[in-house]
Amino acid sequence: IEEYGIAQISINLTNINITPMHIAFDEVCKKADARGIRVTGSELVGLIPLKAMLDAGKYFLQKQKRSIGVSESELIKIAVKSLGLDELTPFDPQERIIEYMLKDKNSSKLISMNLEAFAEETASESPAPGGGSIAAYVGSLGISLATMVANLSSHKAGWDDRWEEFSNWAARGQALKDELLKLVDADTAAFNKIMDAFGMAKGTDEEKANRKNAIQAATKFAIEIPFRVMEASYASMEMIKAMAETGNPNSVSDAGVGALCARSAVMGAFMNVRINAAGYDDADYVKQMLAKGNSLQDKTVAAEQEILQIVNEKIGL
Repeated sequence: IEEYGIAQISINLTNINITPMHIAFDEVCKKADARGIRVTGSELVGLIPLKAMLDAGKYFLQKQKRSIGVSESELIKIAVKSLGLDELTPFDPQERIIEYMLKDKNSSKLISMNLEAFAEETASESPAPGGGSIAAYVGSLGISLATMVANLSSHKAGWDDRWEEFSNWAARGQALKDELLKLVDADTAAFNKIMDAFGMAKGTDEEKANRKNAIQAATKFAIEIPFRVMEASYASMEMIKAMAETGNPNSVSDAGVGALCARSAVMGAFMNVRINAAGYDDADYVKQMLAKGNSLQDKTVAAEQEILQIVNEKIGL
C-alpha cells in the first residue's frame, strides 16, 4: 500500500469457526517473523460477529497467562490492540460488530445509566425500575465482587501456577454478571408489559377476552423474569464460596459482601415472583413456582451462612 509504505496480505475467511481471525493473524505473524519482518497491524473490511472479537481477546489474554474473566468491552479492547485493528484507522466496535449494530438500545436503557442516574430513576415517582430490577442489580454486584476476587487471585504474586484456575472462575463470574445485568432491564420490561395489557380496550366481549389473555401472558412473564434472577443469584453462591475458601485472603471480606448481595437478590426476586403470582390464574403453575422459589431461597440462606462463617473465621475479629 503505497499510501502507507507497507505491504498488505489480504485473506478471505469463509468460516471463522474453522479458522478464527486471531489464528489467521498469528500465522501471518509467524511467517513474517521467519522472513525478518513484522506485522504492524491489520484491517477489517465490513462487519464481524461479536463472538469472533471475544474469542480473539481471550486468546491473547491466555497467551499472556492472564485471566480471561474480564468484561466484554475489555475483551474487545484487547482484541483490537492485539490484532492492530486500529493501526490504520480508528476501530469503533459500535459500528463494526454485527450484534452492536442490530442492538435495540431500549433493551439496555437502565444498565446504560451511570450510578447516580440509575439511583435517581429508581427514586422517582415512576413505578419502574422497582424491586425486581434492583434485586437483579444487587445480584450482579454480588457476583461481580466474587469475580474481582478471582481476578486478583489469578494475578497474585507467588500464585503464578494457579492463574488458569482463577481465570476459569472469573470467566464463569462474568457470564453470571452479564445474565443478571440483562435481567435488570428485563424486569422493568416485564412490568411494562403488564401495564400495556391493562391498558388494552375492553369495550366488547372479544376485546375483554384479548385483554385478559394479554394480562395473563404478561403476568407469567413477570413471574419468570425474577425467578431467573433467583436462579442466577443462587448459582453465584458456588463461586462466592470458592473465593472465600481459596481466593486471595486479603479479599475475603469482598466475598462476604458478595454473599450478602446474592442472598438479598434471591429473597428480593422471590418477593416479586410471589406478588406477580397472586395475579396469575393457573393455580398449578403458581404452586410449582412457589415451591421452587422456596427451595431456592432456603438453599441460598444456608449457603450464605456457610460463606459468612468462612469469612468471619478468616477475618478473626
